[in-house]
Amino acid sequence: MARRRYQNPKPFKEGAFWWLLYWQDEFANGVRTRKRKRVKLAPATMAVREARKVASEYISPLNHGLVSLGSATNFTEYVNTTYKVTHLPLMAASTRERYSGVIKNHLIPAFGSLCLRDLTTMAIQEYFSGMAGSKLSHESIDKIRDVLSSILGSAKKYGLLVTNPVEGIELPPSKRGSRVKPYITPAQFLQLIELIPEPYASMVFVAIFTGLRVSEVIGLKWRDVHADSITVDERYCRGDWGCPKSPASNATIAVNRVVIDRIQRLKTLTVEVRAGRAVRKIKVVKSAQPEDLVFQSLMKGAPMRDNNILTRFLKPAGRRIGLEFVNWRCLRTSHATWLKLAGADVKDAQAQMRHSRASTTMDIYQQFVPQSQRAAVDKLDGLATSKLIQ
Repeated sequence: MARRRYQNPKPFKEGAFWWLLYWQDEFANGVRTRKRKRVKLAPATMAVREARKVASEYISPLNHGLVSLGSATNFTEYVNTTYKVTHLPLMAASTRERYSGVIKNHLIPAFGSLCLRDLTTMAIQEYFSGMAGSKLSHESIDKIRDVLSSILGSAKKYGLLVTNPVEGIELPPSKRGSRVKPYITPAQFLQLIELIPEPYASMVFVAIFTGLRVSEVIGLKWRDVHADSITVDERYCRGDWGCPKSPASNATIAVNRVVIDRIQRLKTLTVEVRAGRAVRKIKVVKSAQPEDLVFQSLMKGAPMRDNNILTRFLKPAGRRIGLEFVNWRCLRTSHATWLKLAGADVKDAQAQMRHSRASTTMDIYQQFVPQSQRAAVDKLDGLATSKLIQ
């Protein structure tokens, strides 16, 4: 390891400011170089003693090795040669896709020309504070922070940074309160399912009656389907096979018999597919061996793509009945809400949704106003009326 060179440069006045010249190690195309840097310290009105104190504090991290040599790596170079090679491949395909978009559209334009050590907490806070007037939603800004934190956190892990400067960064306040996630009522669901062709209608049916995530529905195999339950131990998302989202998600859940019957019905089902001017009849299930998929693509029997089904069938059906919000997540939210409507215990609902904490089930997924709360509000009208009469 190269020995650190102690520096004690004296600040000097030039124009209306105190300035400081010092040496800084950098990497350029993998070669270590030493460059002269010039930094503005303070207004010229500051006393000499105070200016020297500021200079000493500024240079101290370099002298004490708190700024590593690797931190001179260019941000773009680190992302392309290290982060995308060692860290990004460990994520799910959909997560990789979103992270890559954030890096390309937001982080590289903002920080691409800087060294890692130039991304200080103050510089990053200024960037996010400047988003106060942005058209981006609070969720999008939060995702940008998450991606940047992931990048700089990996740089810390690999020894290029001493700390992760994103920790403690504050975001501009949201312009709107937390939105209630909509759900589909049982009556609306009956209308919706009639407008979706098979086998996609059965996918939607299974999703809303089991609460499975779409990646878990697509990854469902015949060995996972039992007489009155379903085992969730795999997921498939846009080319990626993997385990469920969390350890709590890997579980066997109880399901209604109608769900099992609907799944078994797929084995005898055929659908008509137009091929040019001809119409072909295709079996929905080409093979039902234990390791075969329950929901197979019609032409090849391969795993399906959730976004294709969403845009071609689910969303159009939702719009036809006036529900613009319908998506795969909405089906899972609806399942949790239906459990509450049916009077399910909170812990039972948590187990069915396969959440690690019951608060996640209650606060995020069960979008429903309890009848006791509504009855209390209704009593206010009678209370106010009786007071006015007196």
